[in-house]
Amino acid sequence: MTSPDSVLDKDGVRLTVDDAVATVTLAHPAKRNAQSPALWRALAEAGRALPGTVRVVVLRGEGKSFSAGLDRQAFTPEGFDGEPSFLDMARGSDAELDATIAEYQEAFTWWRRNDIVSIAAVQGHAIGAGFQLALACDLRIAAEDAQFAMRETSLGLVPDLTGTHPLVHLVGYARALEICATGRFVHAEEAERIGLANLVVPAGELDAAARDLAGALLAAPRDAVVETKALLGGAVHRGYEEQRAAERAAQARRLRDLAGITD
Repeated sequence: MTSPDSVLDKDGVRLTVDDAVATVTLAHPAKRNAQSPALWRALAEAGRALPGTVRVVVLRGEGKSFSAGLDRQAFTPEGFDGEPSFLDMARGSDAELDATIAEYQEAFTWWRRNDIVSIAAVQGHAIGAGFQLALACDLRIAAEDAQFAMRETSLGLVPDLTGTHPLVHLVGYARALEICATGRFVHAEEAERIGLANLVVPAGELDAAARDLAGALLAAPRDAVVETKALLGGAVHRGYEEQRAAERAAQARRLRDLAGITD
């Protein structure tokens, strides 16, 4: 077995690559992997730094918690060193505020690229931005002690880091509203039952379960997985007949590829 190559290690984010599997680790356990604008930029950079050989990305957090959410320092008048505080951001124009939030969202958007399958391995707390980061991934494995919560409303805010779209599609509008508006904790057993988690395992088996799932995802040819992911991802926006047509077109591409026929 080869040792993973270190590709990135900065601002609480570590990216290592072992052939077709990349691991992104939130590496600030002393703060329960609380998030900041610097960490979001590092996560976006990790997405851009992925080698083309990578097919599966595992996202994990060091320590007892996956991510306790936004670092509360963001709400102080000082904010983070070298960063505008949230209070300063609020004083900007609508266009400036929109651009800033859009930049932050880039840390959460690349996990669903068609050329990779992403797995969040979640233990302990996944709160607010931590919950949304887990939702950004295609699949979620939860340790038995995992607790998900969308606490933005308790701070007078809304979830704005791309988590609302996958949450509604996973659990439905009514349950998503209830989870977000109350800010309550969703424990691992419920998360699996309502579709937030694909699998729940003992905490000590979390990393092994993520490795096993990554291996299973690598068993099929890459192009077939890429086409299937695109097909399933588009299904939520298509009608039945449109999806049938998309299936036919995707299968035609696969058959021609397998036969070595090019257009």
